[in-house]
Amino acid sequence: MKNINTDVIVVAAGLSGLAACIAAAENGAKVVVFEKSNTTGGAANMGMGPLGIGSSIQKNQMVNLTPGEAFRKHMYFTHYKVDARMVRDYYYKSGDTIDWLMDMGVEFAGVQRAFSADEATRPYSDGEFTWHVVKPEGGGMPGPRSASAMTKKMTERAVELGVEFIYETPVNKIIMEDGMVAGVIAKDKDGQETEARAKAVIIATGGFGENPEMIKELTGYEFGKTIFNFAIPGMRGDGLRMAWEAGAGRTQPSMELMYQLPDNMNHFILDGAFRQPCLWVNRNGQRFMPEDQIGNTTFTGNAITSQPGMIAYSIFDSKLLKKYKKKGPDMVSHVHPHDLYDHFDEQWEKDLEAGYEPIAQADTIEELAEKAGIDVAGLVAQVDEYNEMCEAGYDEIFEKNRNYMQPIEKGPFYCCRQNVGAYGSVGGILINHKTEVMDQDSRVIPSLYAVGTDACNIYGESYPFILSGNTMGFCLNSGRIAGENAAILIEEF
Repeated sequence: MKNINTDVIVVAAGLSGLAACIAAAENGAKVVVFEKSNTTGGAANMGMGPLGIGSSIQKNQMVNLTPGEAFRKHMYFTHYKVDARMVRDYYYKSGDTIDWLMDMGVEFAGVQRAFSADEATRPYSDGEFTWHVVKPEGGGMPGPRSASAMTKKMTERAVELGVEFIYETPVNKIIMEDGMVAGVIAKDKDGQETEARAKAVIIATGGFGENPEMIKELTGYEFGKTIFNFAIPGMRGDGLRMAWEAGAGRTQPSMELMYQLPDNMNHFILDGAFRQPCLWVNRNGQRFMPEDQIGNTTFTGNAITSQPGMIAYSIFDSKLLKKYKKKGPDMVSHVHPHDLYDHFDEQWEKDLEAGYEPIAQADTIEELAEKAGIDVAGLVAQVDEYNEMCEAGYDEIFEKNRNYMQPIEKGPFYCCRQNVGAYGSVGGILINHKTEVMDQDSRVIPSLYAVGTDACNIYGESYPFILSGNTMGFCLNSGRIAGENAAILIEEF
């Protein structure tokens, strides 16, 4: 068995782990990072950017949202069911963290909100300008994977500070001695074990998004059936398991909900094309929410979860499709390509020919319902009612914005099944505002910290999409807080 001695051990090199190791090293600690894969960044490499409040970028763009305002908005949103001190410390640090990243060479395309609510609900559900979108490496339009440019700069900074990365060597056990953390046991791809001793251990393993059994056991969703979440390789819940074995308290984990198509990255044009305020129905053919609110993907994911079979259907006709192609979408996505309707026909025909199961096309509503698996009588009745309301110019059921009351009447008709999706899991390990792990009685387990999605217990029942970039923001700031506190702890030894 190989032996290592260091000051701080960081378990995994995703976004929170990178932030933790840099912060600890900047404050004088000797740091070793164990990473399961052969690279850094984890799920953050799929993302676009983190939340920040009070950054120099916001000030330059005249965004006047303050950390205090964001804190109150977050706490009202969660009904004070979460750790207010943790939320407060996170938000008040987040603006400085953006500037901290910029000092490393990270470039941001700007700050924006993820969506703009409809006028009727804007006062209480509008998105704030908190999402700091990373400028892609090599230029071009920001989009999925833009944030990989950030994790690359962070990795370079960590190496510059002397952080040692040990790749393809997952940690499988936390060493406990006399009620304190003393180190970890890790095993490389060849089966060689390493016993690493340290004064502090920071868990940053990214949740359990790739563990169907854990998803079912802890959240009730069935991967590939009732939920289609991102399953980043390696995110098996190792950190939660090890923390719980070491005596950590448990919090109720959840999935960071949204909605998406199965295997959506390979059907990205269609995934974006049907995110429009057209006609949305459930399996019984009934509308279930005002379609002008689908921009809040968290709320839409919640709504779909409540429908029969946890599925919904987005439907438009050839007239609406023609409009989208000519004038662009009614709702613009900041994630999907802006010219997606220029490529719609090619993707649609390709997926139809390949038998991509979530989509259907038909010349009549009855045929469309049969192909899609929607109750025929229910959909026919709903379309008739909806078209009558469109003609009258008013949605008597959900008061949908009349600008989007566009009838479904001219074939061919297009339908796409929408499933509950998720970016991954959040929560599970009980921590305090210093990111120290606590037992079930809220007593600190000395020298053990948990950060990122393993310990993100600040959302309550739903991700606060009104403060976008939140999960990446929490990963960065909780990691930074842990690294700084671990370095302080080491000075006391």
